[in-house]
Amino acid sequence: METISIVLPCLNEAQNLTKLLPKLTAAYPDAELIVVNDGSDDNSVQVATELGAKVVSHAYRMGNGAAIKTGARHATGSITIFMDADGQHDPIDIARLIAKLEDGYEMAVGARRVGTQASFLRRVANAFYNRLATYMVGHQIDDLTSGFRAVRTRHFRKFLYLLPNGFSYPTTSTMAFFRAGFPVAYVPINAGIREGKSKIKLLRDGTRFFIIILKIGSLFSPMKLFLPLSFIQFVLGCWFYLYTYITAQHFSNVSIILFLASITTFLIGILSEQISSLHYRGVEEDRRKLMRSSNQTTSNTMIENDRRKTG
Repeated sequence: METISIVLPCLNEAQNLTKLLPKLTAAYPDAELIVVNDGSDDNSVQVATELGAKVVSHAYRMGNGAAIKTGARHATGSITIFMDADGQHDPIDIARLIAKLEDGYEMAVGARRVGTQASFLRRVANAFYNRLATYMVGHQIDDLTSGFRAVRTRHFRKFLYLLPNGFSYPTTSTMAFFRAGFPVAYVPINAGIREGKSKIKLLRDGTRFFIIILKIGSLFSPMKLFLPLSFIQFVLGCWFYLYTYITAQHFSNVSIILFLASITTFLIGILSEQISSLHYRGVEEDRRKLMRSSNQTTSNTMIENDRRKTG
């Protein structure tokens, strides 16, 4: 039987915890509730403790991603649910996420429906990030930044060393699962309006998030990042060559630099692709073992059924 751990990263969410934790306890009385206190200044720890949650505290503020990693390390359930403690995520949707895992997926993400996210600019930014990440991993990504997800704990822990300490853990974990070949499902949800002030600043964190996606892309799908860049440099080199040859009848130094940059970028992409594959060697071996175990179980079941029929 599957066991469930629910991890809530918390930074000054005492008011929201008083509403959320009773709902979780009522819906999942046997689940392990873990509140990771990331240096809260209010009485979040006291509230969580009184409401029966297991509290793990950081000595100082380390970031949302660090809280997620701490929660994953302390989770004892075979399935771990990650959700925000600010009231945006509805506990009713947890069952729908778990159902996807039971269908064979290794990660299920709550994808926020259009119109339920905080602001127009944030929706536009998320749509852009979703398209960029979809290109990087080669799979449709409906909501790259959603922190509401259910995962197989044993698989999620394999990627903890890749997760940053900031707000980009959903991006990294999603792309890591896709890159490792683990199936990921998306479940449409309605995201509520958070109570209290958001910790995310659109311009500051949006710019930082764009850079993070490029870094993650170079880690997970290097050739999809470096190959187009190499091609652009090559085309520009050809254009400068033709332009200077036609107008001045000589070979431009700029063309030489662009051609060399194109070759260098292409070689960096190949090298990065080889390095990237090393991150998933152990994961791929685990996948093969799971597939062999699953095939063996299926074979044994078929043999047992045949015996019953002949008997």
